[in-house]
Amino acid sequence: MHVAIGLVVLVASAAALAALARRFGVSEPLVLTLAGVAASYLPFVPEVHLEPEVVLLGLLPPLLYTAAIRTSLVDFRANIGTIASLSVGLVLFSTFAVAGVVWWLLPVPFAVAVALGAVVAPPDAVAATAVARRIGMPRRIVTILEDESLFNDATALVALRTAIAASAGVASVWGAGGNFLLAAGGGALVGIAVAAVLALLRRRITDPVLDTTLSFLAPFAAYLPAEGIHASGVIAVVTCGMILGHGAPVWQSAASRIAERTNWRTIQFILESSVFLIIGLQVRAILEGAWGSGLDHTTLIVSAIAVLLTVMVARPLWIFPWSLLFQRLGRSTAPLSYPTVVSWAGMRGVVTLAAVLLLPENTPQLPVLKLLALVVVAGTLLLQGTSLPWLVRWLHLRGPSRSEDALQKANLLTQASTAGMAALDAAVGPDTPPQVVQSLRDRLTWRTNAAWERLGRAESEQRTPTAEYRRLRLEMLHAERETVLRVRDSGGMDYEILQHVLARLDLEESMIDRFDETEEERHELLAAPAVATADCEHLRAAPLLREPTEPDRCDECVAEGMTWVHLRMCLSCGHIACCDSSPGNHATKHHAATNHPVMRSVEPGEAWRWCYVDELLG
Repeated sequence: MHVAIGLVVLVASAAALAALARRFGVSEPLVLTLAGVAASYLPFVPEVHLEPEVVLLGLLPPLLYTAAIRTSLVDFRANIGTIASLSVGLVLFSTFAVAGVVWWLLPVPFAVAVALGAVVAPPDAVAATAVARRIGMPRRIVTILEDESLFNDATALVALRTAIAASAGVASVWGAGGNFLLAAGGGALVGIAVAAVLALLRRRITDPVLDTTLSFLAPFAAYLPAEGIHASGVIAVVTCGMILGHGAPVWQSAASRIAERTNWRTIQFILESSVFLIIGLQVRAILEGAWGSGLDHTTLIVSAIAVLLTVMVARPLWIFPWSLLFQRLGRSTAPLSYPTVVSWAGMRGVVTLAAVLLLPENTPQLPVLKLLALVVVAGTLLLQGTSLPWLVRWLHLRGPSRSEDALQKANLLTQASTAGMAALDAAVGPDTPPQVVQSLRDRLTWRTNAAWERLGRAESEQRTPTAEYRRLRLEMLHAERETVLRVRDSGGMDYEILQHVLARLDLEESMIDRFDETEEERHELLAAPAVATADCEHLRAAPLLREPTEPDRCDECVAEGMTWVHLRMCLSCGHIACCDSSPGNHATKHHAATNHPVMRSVEPGEAWRWCYVDELLG
């Protein structure tokens, strides 16, 4: 009973604190960790002991899986060189950098020092991406951080196990290399095999409840067999999740995908929030254990500071040379600000604390090693987690442009609608009722128009057709639901039938409410004013049209072998260049090179202009 009450209080507290952090726009991991630290010193809060098996078997697989199924396999392949250098090379570099410092400062064998280096080497995806999404980093940075964290835990855990074996005298350099290859290759093979079996089952399951149950089993079905053959369970889970996520639109029904997405987002929120609160609750016990270890307190403090600084400095020392090398080889066009942010986004988390608990009880200076791991987690969360937003602002980095996203969505929906119309024309038979065909055409047209309406602004008191449709349909649904509820309360209908009808009404309302409400509340941010903003002299002075140099292509993209997303035209010289969502980002580069202030969209149906100087839309 006490355990059950404790779990309820833990989850409720974590959810409430995370909600407050989101409400005030501060780092969730930091708030939860500090709250845990404060709670650990309250007399009525029991001491919490985090068992490593709980993290490695109970928390890590589902956290990895929920990140993996949302990871783009296409983006992963595009960034595989960068991800490999971070998740393997950087982890090993950090491991031995920390090992050298610990071996020099503390009376421990070198193998034990390497073990601690492996413990503190892998950054935590949750901490980094929580900050990244909150402050709005460019998508490529977020992708690299997420993909790195999916694999760096595997490298760190293999290095840790090898170091533990070496401290017992049963490991060699060749053995360590073989263990790593077995862990990586075996884990990938297990993940592929499990994904193939689950994909086969998913093709035959149409019930969303059964499919979601299968999804809950997936991370453990991949992790446990891999660990059983001494391969990497982490790589198995990540491989399995990425394959299943990539194939979900083909293997799963739409209802199953919606249910899976909602359920895993809930699980992710609960686990992530609880994990950082648990980290804070560990602090008191770890501090008291290290302080009473018999080691000189000055040496203890110096060692903690030295290890923290080594962890923070090792990351940029590795990242910047590799970034320059990739640029020299032509494999990267990212500006210097990107590796700067990636090198500072090295916050550690729960895997570090779980890994240090894997050290045997007879490990020399074990309480001190636990303290060093805790200092690294808390220090990186505090120093890097709080300063990362400032660094992003100082470098003038921006997150994904909602306007550009709206353009891409509208463009993609138009392409999809064109294909849908062609399929409709091909499928219509002589016996098809004309009203059915017209109804389908109208529905497709309304959906496409809704996307394009986001890119313009209606008159101040005039609703767009889509907004009016939403208003009227919600009024209808409200009346329909009231009627069904009256029938239910009168007892004149079977309850199961009533539940099915209510579920259909709820589904339609959720589609309208969750999608269209979001569209409307963001409409002001996305819309272009009908006239140039009065505060922008550049928009007032710029012409509405100019003869373009190349109306249908970006010459820089053609020269560099890139594919653009949308095209813009400089209203000073007529130069055509690609938008910020394109890989080359040549429109912004053209402004930087020429100081020409205003460019406009040259996409069909678009007439908006953008001032780079005042950052205003017109």
